[in-house]
Amino acid sequence: MPSLTKSPLLSLSWQGQLQDYVTAMDWSPDGEWLAIASGSGEVILLNVLNKQTIAIEPSAAESIDCLGFSYDGQFLAAGGQNGQVKVWRISANSTANSTANSTLPTLVKVLEHSRTWVEHLAWNPTRNELAFSLGRYVQVWDMASEKMVTTLPFETSSVLDLAWHPAGEQLAVSGHLAVKIWSRSDWDNDPRVQELAAAGLAIAISPDGQYLASGNLDNTLMVWGWQSPYPWRMTGFPGKVRHLAWANATRPSAPIIAAASGAGIIVWRKLPTDEAGWASRAFDSHRGKIVALAFQPGSSLLASAAEDGRVILWPKAKQLGQILDGVAQGFSALAWNPQGNLLAAGGQQGEWMLWAQSDRGKGFLR
Repeated sequence: MPSLTKSPLLSLSWQGQLQDYVTAMDWSPDGEWLAIASGSGEVILLNVLNKQTIAIEPSAAESIDCLGFSYDGQFLAAGGQNGQVKVWRISANSTANSTANSTLPTLVKVLEHSRTWVEHLAWNPTRNELAFSLGRYVQVWDMASEKMVTTLPFETSSVLDLAWHPAGEQLAVSGHLAVKIWSRSDWDNDPRVQELAAAGLAIAISPDGQYLASGNLDNTLMVWGWQSPYPWRMTGFPGKVRHLAWANATRPSAPIIAAASGAGIIVWRKLPTDEAGWASRAFDSHRGKIVALAFQPGSSLLASAAEDGRVILWPKAKQLGQILDGVAQGFSALAWNPQGNLLAAGGQQGEWMLWAQSDRGKGFLR
């Protein structure tokens, strides 16, 4: 395994196999559970404390395309090609010494949507409300009241991405020519609209809630101050901008966003004044299309996964630090645990891998 730092930053700690390509991964807030979904409809839970694997959804004819844990780790939701959104209750009392029976999740809700593909879902970061896409609409389900609280029309296209503001009071939805932002205080009010020249393929809100970014079909990245209608327009990408990630450093620092287009990454750092804008640095060490970006929580260490079968670590989002491999035909998903000491990746042949932070490599991560 090649390493360009003096010591490896991460080392392989656990791996396994699903029946089809890995479509989605998400960690529970406490970092105890990793959920993984596949193109054959599987959903599994990995308990990283006792290395227990629980299959909660068997292989089926249609894929699961999105999944996520609720903010408190109480629920796991998954949606996909069959139009269903399934919600499981995860045991709140699971520990490394728990028995298998005490940790088995319980299916508590199935939302049926008449064969409309569910491609995106996101839990509110402050309460158990689940937003998910249905073609040209987004619905929001409240777990407490067991009611659908709203249906939001995008109108001009299918919904291409969605994201909650960190405060949990606003929901951003992207599609053709716009990012639309609704307020949960009154879902019936018209949304605030951030206009685009093309479709917004991926959106991301900075961890402090101060910036909204959209990666677009016209090879651009647009970034707005959260309350501003006037964007910074970033160019220089070789193709569509499909993947975004904001750094979430614990130390005070300028905002940093990474954007992937094809096999390339451009990292943008906010300069001291709005007039100065953003400075960029490009990286081109991948040999295949990038499929995921993720910053280590609490640092500016960037991880990128690509179809070339490599996960690359970029310390401080400035240099190539380590290359991780181990899949036959490329990676398809990537996720850091909330504590930042485990990195999970999934492969196009169903492989899943976990790497643990190396004590010798800790000095390179911040």
